[in-house]
Amino acid sequence: MASRVNHGIQRVLGKLEASLNSGNYYEAHQMYRTLYFRYLSQKRYEDLLDLLYDGAVLLLQHDQHESGADLGILFVDVLNKSEQETGILLSYNFVKITNMFNLMKAGSPERDTFLNNALRWSSKNNNSKCGHPDLHKMIAQIFWKEKNYVMARQHFVYSHDGVGCASMLAELHQLRGYSNEIDLFITQVVLQYLCLQNLKTAQEVFDSYTSVHPKIQIGPPYLLPLLNFIHFLLKSIQLSSLSKYQVLCQQYQLSLNRDPSFRMYLDKIAQLYFDAPPPTSRPRRQGLFGNLLQSFFNGLDDGDSDTDDQSSIRQNSNTASTSQATQELD
Repeated sequence: MASRVNHGIQRVLGKLEASLNSGNYYEAHQMYRTLYFRYLSQKRYEDLLDLLYDGAVLLLQHDQHESGADLGILFVDVLNKSEQETGILLSYNFVKITNMFNLMKAGSPERDTFLNNALRWSSKNNNSKCGHPDLHKMIAQIFWKEKNYVMARQHFVYSHDGVGCASMLAELHQLRGYSNEIDLFITQVVLQYLCLQNLKTAQEVFDSYTSVHPKIQIGPPYLLPLLNFIHFLLKSIQLSSLSKYQVLCQQYQLSLNRDPSFRMYLDKIAQLYFDAPPPTSRPRRQGLFGNLLQSFFNGLDDGDSDTDDQSSIRQNSNTASTSQATQELD
């Protein structure tokens, strides 16, 4: 019986090779799917992963985007079924995932499905419920290369790459930001890292941004109040003093009012780092950004949430008012 099954697989492999040689990629895709089911039934996971990866790359390189992405999605499905161990093999699969993602058509629904599935798989053996930080870093780099700054920023926030995130933010601000938003770009990201309880990367992204941005003078102290606020905020967290934190927020209230989202982040930070109780009431935010921001905080509180929570972190770079700007840098 086994010999008959293996003979059948060899026959399909022969058809696959013939289809590829003749450029019949539609038929080749069907052969790949047939082999997927046959290998899966035999639990030949390693062979199947190699087959699907090679097939996905080949089809994508020949502009067969839907078929190639489909094989990529099947690749992640096999990763889930095979329950492979972490470590070197995990990093090896991250490279394969990002290679396929890089070849997929930007903005296609298949690419989004592939990425969401891959991030969900990567979180299975990691404490990060929204996906492994290393995979987020690699995906962020691809979006950055594509000049998709919104998505690059989103994935950097879920990574541990503060240096890369800072360089991307500095580039983004210089290309698309207003001069009076130079401090807003970094403040929101630092607060989001802190809400995700990633103090180390919050410090790293702040130090790197203030070093690499050509329009920020070396500090502290800084000319821009929000930069000083972040500097003291990071220090106060190390001291674990709620009273100092409250005084700090009061002292910089005018600057913090430039972005209404800061209040919600700071409330969460007070709970996470200073054991402060949740605020008894908070005005309900209206509109699209209000819903996105609220879903971000719901994701922080919900241990069962998955990578869909990531969609709630977005760049709100248009909240600064010129009348409230602390300094024009043109």
